[in-house]
Amino acid sequence: MKPDSKGSSMARVRMADVASAAGVSTATVSMVLSDAPGTRTRISPETQARVREAAVRIGYAPNSVARSLRTQRSRTIGLISDTIVTTPFAGRMLAGVNDLAREHGYLVVFVDTDDDVERERQAIAALVGQQVEAMIYARMWHRVVAAPAGLPDSTVFLDCRPVGDSRPATVPDERAGGAAATQELIAAGHRRIAYVDGLEDTGLVACGLRHEGYLSALAQAGITADPLLHVRGTTDASGGRGAAEELLALPVERRPTAIFCFNDRMAMGVYSAARRAGLDIPADLSVVGYDDQQLVAAELDPPLTTVALPHYEMGRWAMEVALGLRETEPGVPLLMPCPIIRRDSVGPPSEPASI
Repeated sequence: MKPDSKGSSMARVRMADVASAAGVSTATVSMVLSDAPGTRTRISPETQARVREAAVRIGYAPNSVARSLRTQRSRTIGLISDTIVTTPFAGRMLAGVNDLAREHGYLVVFVDTDDDVERERQAIAALVGQQVEAMIYARMWHRVVAAPAGLPDSTVFLDCRPVGDSRPATVPDERAGGAAATQELIAAGHRRIAYVDGLEDTGLVACGLRHEGYLSALAQAGITADPLLHVRGTTDASGGRGAAEELLALPVERRPTAIFCFNDRMAMGVYSAARRAGLDIPADLSVVGYDDQQLVAAELDPPLTTVALPHYEMGRWAMEVALGLRETEPGVPLLMPCPIIRRDSVGPPSEPASI
């Protein structure tokens, strides 16, 4: 196209141009490109594909502002989080949210508040003012939260559970994940299995739930839990190393042949303590982590068997609910399964276990 009379680089491609290129009416183009109700039943898939191809080919860009005024739909979803956007740990949640939104023609507006209450209040007000069609309220790790004021009724809670609130929420099934990690070690023949836990004052909901899963798996296997094998530390490599040193200093008959760690960073410390003690993993000591943390679990030597947090799946689920594609049971958070990721850190005990 030629420059317009005002000297702009390109005249705007109109919906009528798309209709002409696709050989259909302007009304058909409007229905297809706006994904209007009834489009999929009234217009054939072939015609829809032809319209979309023509729009891309001739460079048609819909005026989203005008469209939102006509339809009262902004086709945007707001996501408010504490620190997810600025940290890599839980970024897969954002990928799940964004992938599903893009598949359905929606834009996601992300706002990190750095866990600041005032920033959060301002972000909620700003997104509501922008007429987002729904809101996702997310946390970097599993938490119980008080829903802040101002969140719309269409809010979905992601990786957190709101207190006294019946709106949809999803969190990892931490208890089942802890049981799965312990069962993995039991299946390998271990009976003296330690749990390296976070400190009691961390406030991490997952600590208690993963421990409950550990205890339930032991009980189901007929193994009496030994209090000496439940050791706490800071939830980093240093804490894992100190906890493992304490466990490996136990008398031989009480020493664990396997260790389940609260997270992969603690497992790093367990690896370090085992090496210092002259132990081989998994020949002398089996280790299972939790989180399947990027650049940690798969990079350890040997690669760490761990339980994955279902961040991507939770993100997609939250967006499905936000878009009205999935029904939920009011007041009942969805517990998303946490799968075992098998690598090379688990083997049979080096000697018959005795209880």
